[in-house]
Amino acid sequence: MEIKVVRKVLDVNDTMAEQNRNIFTEKGIFVLNMMSSPGAGKTTVLEKTLSHIMPEIRTAVIVGDICTTNDADRLAKTGVPVVQINTDEFGGDCHLAAHVIAKAAVNLDLDATDLLIVENVGNLVCPAEFDIGEDARAVILSVTEGEDKPLKYPLMFRVCDAALVNKTDLLPYLDYDIKDTIKNISQIHADMSVFEISAKTEQGFDPWLDWLRRCVKQKTEKRN
Repeated sequence: MEIKVVRKVLDVNDTMAEQNRNIFTEKGIFVLNMMSSPGAGKTTVLEKTLSHIMPEIRTAVIVGDICTTNDADRLAKTGVPVVQINTDEFGGDCHLAAHVIAKAAVNLDLDATDLLIVENVGNLVCPAEFDIGEDARAVILSVTEGEDKPLKYPLMFRVCDAALVNKTDLLPYLDYDIKDTIKNISQIHADMSVFEISAKTEQGFDPWLDWLRRCVKQKTEKRN
């Protein structure tokens, strides 16, 4: 019975996700679902990313948290349009679902948006299971989390298109082998794009930004 209920929930979500995808495709918006565990530096990565791509790329952000508007408040200071979702209104869900994204998107000017970034709830499990109508998924992991995260949470790394290994500025102070992390990522997802970055110093950001710009260009060219 439990398996049937879970399957029904995912089926309904997938239907709504496809509706979202059709709307975003019609408007030529590239949608990126960004995920990580709590504390990996997702919001800081977004702050620095936005500082480089705006106003060149017309961007909007949907932020998901169980409680508080802390992350949305930080991102709003960049000038980006932000919509906050607190999942405590939906029972404290540890992920964002497709119908929640649809509800949030109506508060954005989609006709003036080239890139929609969804900052998902901090969690390496549940968000990986829910399609929200995105074009691509990126996972951020920090060097303070250990090399084995891809092996412990394989679904997250299997469904993502890019991985950002963050906080590399801390490597001199840690007993951590980033080569092992990249090897573990490749074991789960051989052709995943991997970017070694520091959100603090912005080291390694150029390849990440180039990847993002290419993705947005490919989607907006279809609109034009």
